[in-house]
Amino acid sequence: MLLTKYELQMPGMVFAGENALDRIPEVLKGAKRTAVYADKGIVSAGLLEPVSMRLEKAGRDYRIFDNLATEPSYRQVQESVGEFRASGCDFIIAVGGGSVMDAAKLTSILATDEYDVKDLLNNPGIGYKQIATLMVPTTAGTGAEATPNAIVAVPEKEIKVGIVNRQMMPDYVVLDGEMVRRLPRNIAAATGIDALCHAIECWTGNKSNPFSDVFAIQALDMILSSIEKACDDQEAIHEKRMMQIASFYAGVAIAASGTTAVHALSYPLGGKYHIAHGISNAIMLMPVMRFNEEACRERLVQAYDRCVHAERECTADAEKSRYMIDWMERIVKHLDIPSDLSGFGVSRNDLDGLVKGAMEQQRLLVNNMRRVTPEDARSIYLSVL
Repeated sequence: MLLTKYELQMPGMVFAGENALDRIPEVLKGAKRTAVYADKGIVSAGLLEPVSMRLEKAGRDYRIFDNLATEPSYRQVQESVGEFRASGCDFIIAVGGGSVMDAAKLTSILATDEYDVKDLLNNPGIGYKQIATLMVPTTAGTGAEATPNAIVAVPEKEIKVGIVNRQMMPDYVVLDGEMVRRLPRNIAAATGIDALCHAIECWTGNKSNPFSDVFAIQALDMILSSIEKACDDQEAIHEKRMMQIASFYAGVAIAASGTTAVHALSYPLGGKYHIAHGISNAIMLMPVMRFNEEACRERLVQAYDRCVHAERECTADAEKSRYMIDWMERIVKHLDIPSDLSGFGVSRNDLDGLVKGAMEQQRLLVNNMRRVTPEDARSIYLSVL
């Protein structure tokens, strides 16, 4: 059932298309010194150069922060916040994937000693925007450039936690296809499946609404049509751009509604076993969708009618719904993404901790169309051991 009250949150300005990176200098008018957030992988891949080149050409003063950890803990984010405070910067550009963008978003509301990241874990709403941000995503998947969310690891609980505060919504976004053109296949696949999860979860969630539906179903249609070629063919710039836009759309859908049990059950996997977010989502996608199928069949039928552009052979609702789930499973297999936890050191002895961690994600579980009990979570985890 659709919500009766809903809202649409989006970044203040989005620049996209050819040479979108050229818009960066005009965004920085008035900024005295810019912090450029990245990580070592972004730097070594040469992805920071298109941004730094434009900053230098425009004569902008900037400092690079590239010590950000991949999928950082809240303590590591707090360390980067301390470095930012000491830098004298008054604007942040994030060049990277979800972790880099999340760290930048958190910093934008933490340039004060009134509270820290740990405080936000317990009370996200206390944060307020102090530094303007520009997001330049280098993957087509996380959608972090379009959400007021940030994910951090909480090592003592062996879990990841999503901090949600509308003050973290980015002020500017640049979507330039050149930033994802050379993305390695395995990263393109993992982040692309993350976007697929965002789209299908928002489409089939209890909090779906007319705003989120517009972006979720369009994202789903574009992803299903583009993801395999975008990952397989490094020169498939059209499909890569489609994935980049679809990822953004799916992020907008998250901000308008939210994800469900796929993400809820994947968070403990990332928190304890440090499985990449996109991979853990991909592993949980199919068992959760099969678990949810009957409860969200009507929505899957609607997705079939929208997204299947070849000759449609399915007529019964159950056939259409099953087709959509099988289609997503074929894509995961084609992209060579693990479909179980056998290679990650997870055993039956870990089930209690995984179930406990998943059930703590009530913010996400209440959005799942089918209620997930601890016994259900255990059964789903068992299916991928």
